[in-house]
Amino acid sequence: MPHSFGLRARTRHMFSRPFRQKGAIPLSTYLVTYKVGDIVDIKANGAVHKGMPHKFYHGKTGVVYNVTKSSVGVIVNKQVRHRIIQKRVNLRIEHVKHSNCRLDFLRRVKQNAKLKAEAKEKGIRVSLKRQPAQPAAAHVVTARKNKPITVAPVPYEALV
Repeated sequence: MPHSFGLRARTRHMFSRPFRQKGAIPLSTYLVTYKVGDIVDIKANGAVHKGMPHKFYHGKTGVVYNVTKSSVGVIVNKQVRHRIIQKRVNLRIEHVKHSNCRLDFLRRVKQNAKLKAEAKEKGIRVSLKRQPAQPAAAHVVTARKNKPITVAPVPYEALV
């Protein structure tokens, strides 16, 4: 059982750099632009100690509320017992990345707009709601050129 209760206690693997990604941080990390309202994922980079989030926020998703020269402010929801508190965390940009959680939503918005425009010009109604995955359609498997194979176990042979 661990007996140390420091700020970075129990973060041996959490803050370690992935395999073959150690060393200098790529410049593309610094060239990403963040705007107020962007949804970002917090992923601490162990190579940069400045502006690093507390281990609780590692892996959390939040909304950017403030942008400065080399850091961003992120609002993250934190559950404390029975209530959810909106925490404001200031992080350097090495520790955040744009979240993919809205990509599917934005793709659906564009697809729905296209379907709506097509339906309007044809004069038909179209359902834009998401449907769960349906069962596979029925089909017949022919045995004409696909002879059935009888599968039998291979007899045991002692190799002594």
